[in-house]
Amino acid sequence: MLTYDLDKRGSTPLYDYLYQCIRQDIISGRLQAGERLPSKRTLAQHLSVGIITVANAYAQLAVEGYITSREKKGYFVEDVSSYRVRRKAAAAMLPEAAEREYFADFKANRISLQNFPLATWTRLMRETLSVHNEELLKTVPYKGVYELRKAIADYLAHNRAMQVDPSQIIIGAGTEYLYGRLLQMFGHACTFAIEEPGYKKFASISASFGNPWKYIPIDDNGLMIDKLEESGADVVHLSPANHFPTGIVMPVTRRLELFEWVNRIRKRYIIEDDYDSEFRYTGRFILPLYAQDTQSRVIYMNTFSKSLVPSLRISYMVLPPRLLERYEQTMSFYSCTVSSFEQYTLARFISEGYFERHINKMKNYYREQRHKILAAIHTSPLAAVSQITERNAGTHFVLHINTKLTEAEVRKAALAADMCLSFYSDYSHNTEENNGCTLVINYAAIEADKIAAVIERLSSLFPECNQIS
Repeated sequence: MLTYDLDKRGSTPLYDYLYQCIRQDIISGRLQAGERLPSKRTLAQHLSVGIITVANAYAQLAVEGYITSREKKGYFVEDVSSYRVRRKAAAAMLPEAAEREYFADFKANRISLQNFPLATWTRLMRETLSVHNEELLKTVPYKGVYELRKAIADYLAHNRAMQVDPSQIIIGAGTEYLYGRLLQMFGHACTFAIEEPGYKKFASISASFGNPWKYIPIDDNGLMIDKLEESGADVVHLSPANHFPTGIVMPVTRRLELFEWVNRIRKRYIIEDDYDSEFRYTGRFILPLYAQDTQSRVIYMNTFSKSLVPSLRISYMVLPPRLLERYEQTMSFYSCTVSSFEQYTLARFISEGYFERHINKMKNYYREQRHKILAAIHTSPLAAVSQITERNAGTHFVLHINTKLTEAEVRKAALAADMCLSFYSDYSHNTEENNGCTLVINYAAIEADKIAAVIERLSSLFPECNQIS
């Protein structure tokens, strides 16, 4: 007979508490599938409650599928074993672990957070709340807030020699989102080309949308145009001002070849990713392809994730007029994925000159960081067993280490030493093993007072360095 201590129900209604008790017995397996429950009258007498209480509890169990009523036979327990398995699996799941913090983290998306002008940003946020309080409650235009698009257009004109109308700018929560919109707009019949090595995530996004893609090798001048032509691609994604991870700058001769390729067939386009281009430490800035384009074949993309903070998740793309019309006709039903609050704040941050001052400050900071970390390598045991490829741009360089260790062994040793390394092979689909180990050293998040210790610990991973020391 079912027996429950009804005095423990507290303020819970009697029928509801009885329902919960029987339900728990069924889920736990104490009441087996097919087992007949006591009649309403029998259970009511046993528990000293009214028949209506038991009737209501049984009715709720029946509605939810835990028991079933058979005419003139009574109530029987249903088979909920699959539900029981799911509950056990859910109970066995561990809480989501926080992202691990490393002694040294060389991932490409890591930056220095201590230099972000938090006080200025906070003040602008407060002012945004008071000035735009009503606008913040309205639906965000699908292209993004006009004030931000206008601020970006003015910045591009002043700093990138790009003449852009605010209507051509689309705001999105990260470049991945904007890539997705482009892939959807171009359709499955469009073939994309990607630099090899290069931005592997773009290939993954392309695959998820069902678009075919081609890997195009690079040489010392960047993407190889003859290989691009052979690929049959319609759209090519590249970073001509600062190729990642090599840092190669595409020279004017290769750019002219690229324009010849794209202008040869009407459906061809170039996606110019200007990521990390703000940080150039010698000479003047590199003119974007968009500013050199005379046939409106370049889609310009950039993000504030590296220049400000990754969590901001604000990126933008500039569409040429012909594609803009197509985007408006086919993609305008999508809502903007960035809150108006952050957009209004960023608009003021740019238009009032804070962004440009911050970039200049960070260029000086990263230039000094670069000098210190290169000097630390040159005076460490790594110097005798490594070669550095760096081009005075971005926040990374390539370090090739002559070692007998495999990449897997180096990764394992690095994690044991509380270090997260970034390998050149992480940005290539070519799985052919080469001699030695090639690292991509992103030094943006390595604080100045830790550089010597970081390089010392990095050297300790390689037996060849220990032999020298």
